[in-house]
Parts: sequence; structure tokens; C-alpha cells
Amino acid sequence: MKTILVTGACGYIGRHVVDTITKMGGQVIALDRTIPDPALFYESIEADILSPDFDLKDYIAEKPDACLHLAWSNGFNHNALSHMEDLSGHFKFLNQVLENGIKQLAVMGSMHEVGYWEGPIDESTPCNPQSLYGIAKDALRRAVFVQTKGTEEKVQWLRGYYIYGDDSTSQSIFGKLIRAAARGNRSFPFTSGKNKYDFLSIDELAFQVAACVMQDEVTGIINCCSGKPVSLAEQVEWFIESNNLDISLEYGAFPDRVYDSPGVWGNPEKIDAILTQFGHMATP
Repeated sequence: MKTILVTGACGYIGRHVVDTITKMGGQVIALDRTIPDPALFYESIEADILSPDFDLKDYIAEKPDACLHLAWSNGFNHNALSHMEDLSGHFKFLNQVLENGIKQLAVMGSMHEVGYWEGPIDESTPCNPQSLYGIAKDALRRAVFVQTKGTEEKVQWLRGYYIYGDDSTSQSIFGKLIRAAARGNRSFPFTSGKNKYDFLSIDELAFQVAACVMQDEVTGIINCCSGKPVSLAEQVEWFIESNNLDISLEYGAFPDRVYDSPGVWGNPEKIDAILTQFGHMATP
């Protein structure tokens, strides 16, 4: 039975991934700043990995088989200063994972590492991030691969795309729509909606992330994606209709972000190779 140390285990993505890993037969050691219900996990660690005093060896008695690093603050605020301020802390923690002899390391990345790009993204796509979030993720990815080059550790960089689902507390546009409708708003300021993205439900993302870390044959940069571009307007209109929201989009109220591509999506070849091991394929 595989034991996986999961940081950010109680977060928006983390709690779904933990549930999926457990259903797949894995054991989770949850590591988060607060653990509301330790009984949900095989083991739990309540600590701040970004604290200058944090040392992983003080918390793990037995070495887990893998570490899945999901912890990250302000992921939906792309230019929050915390992305750069926390960067060295994330690298320090991942270095501690390696120093403690954990042989498989999986880290949650983002398509925002790539920056402006048109078309499918694969592991060879050049990166020129245009936000502090993208810059920080890109720098962490580069540092991890430099640090592990030529070593026996198996490293997986799980590049995420656009997520929806479990939206009541999400800071994504979908969560904001839910809360605006609950307040009685009848319109929602929006961009042109023409940009095409790769959308994935939180449950599907959780399955893909869990599948990646439950195996170690496919490594490197892995797109956790559907592989299918859908316009933002189409996805959001579908979301409004599916959730019976009495709200309409105010197109053109906001300009499109300058660092967003007209159309970008993930190449699903590597994730499909992983998912076939679990009788599954990437789906929108």
C-alpha cells in the first residue's frame, strides 16, 4: 500500500485528491497549516512548511513512498506578492523532501508558467510567464529539475489548467458567479469570453493527479487536462445553465487579460498513458 505525503491536503484541490488517493488504496499523510479532522487521514501533520523553523525530519518517523506538493497561497490572484515571497520557502521544503530520501516527488504546476502561447502545450513548449504566479511556478519547476538532474528521484510536474466544480468557496470565476447569484445580482461583468481554454472538473483533476502519483513510470512534465479547447463564454454559459443561476453575463465589461492566449490547451498524451492504467481516459 503506497503512502503519500500530501501538502495542502485540506485545500480546494487537496481534499478532493486525498479522497481519490484513499479510494485508490493509498494511504495519505496530510500536511497542512490546520487539520480540521485528523481522522480523515492515515496520519496528519499540522504545520506551516513555509515557516523558517520548519524541518520535515521533525515530523515524519517513517519515510513515505512519495510526496505530492499541492500547497500554494493565492492561486487565483495571479499578481499577489506572496507568489514571489513564498518561492524560496517552497524550494526549501522540496529540498527537505529529497534530503529525507523520499524517492518520488510530484508538484502541482500551472499552465500559467507558459505565458502567452497559441495551441496545444506539451512538455517542450517554451515558457515565458506573464504573471507573478506563473513566474514563481516556472522558477520552482526549473529549480526542482536542476536539483534532481542525474539523481534517482522520480519527479513529476503536474501542470494544471482551468478548474471548475466545488465552487461555493472557490476564487475562480465559477465561484464568483455562484456567490453573485446568491446575492441577487442579475448581471455579472465579464470579458469578451472569446478565449479558448482547457477546462477540467475538480473531480476529474483529482483523479488525474491521484493517478499520476500512484504510479511512477511516467514522469517529467505531465499535463492534467482534457486536451480540448472550449471558449470561456461557452463554458461559463454552460455553467450558469447547469446550476440554474438567474444571472447573465455583461460581455465586454472587462478587457481580456493581455497575457491570455486566444486559444491554449494541454496535450493529453502523457496523462492518457497514465489513466489507461486505471481504465480511464482524459475527459472534459
